[in-house]
Amino acid sequence: MKSLSSLALLLCATSLVVLAGPAEKGDKKSGTSIAGRYKITEAFKDGKKEDPKGVEGVMVMITKDTIVSTDRNKKQVYGATYVLDTSSTPWKISMTTISPKKGEKADGVVELKGQTLKVCYALPGGKTPTGFKTGEKQHLIVMERVKD
Repeated sequence: MKSLSSLALLLCATSLVVLAGPAEKGDKKSGTSIAGRYKITEAFKDGKKEDPKGVEGVMVMITKDTIVSTDRNKKQVYGATYVLDTSSTPWKISMTTISPKKGEKADGVVELKGQTLKVCYALPGGKTPTGFKTGEKQHLIVMERVKD
């Protein structure tokens, strides 16, 4: 359950949260969007891989400005608004949680390749990552888009 809470915080702090804002900054012509429904396939925290059982059944719904994760029982565990900047590579994301704690900020990077979405972000007090490897006070979540 601790892994699930950490994952929820991750998604809320830098994925599931500051993916908000009136619009994504960057190249509008490309039509790139991270909106969709995802299942988490891997999670890393503080440079270590999380137990795969901790993310089983965890789903993430991303809209144009919010991220919400639910546990295997479909109970919401995390929520955030976000702003996505696609003007550089990797893309940058800023998140602000709306639940379970309101107002926590998380900044990080995002990569969408095919149906795989990676979000790497800093936890409170951590350094904003520039790539997809975690260090102290950082999370990486790897997700696969699922069809509705």
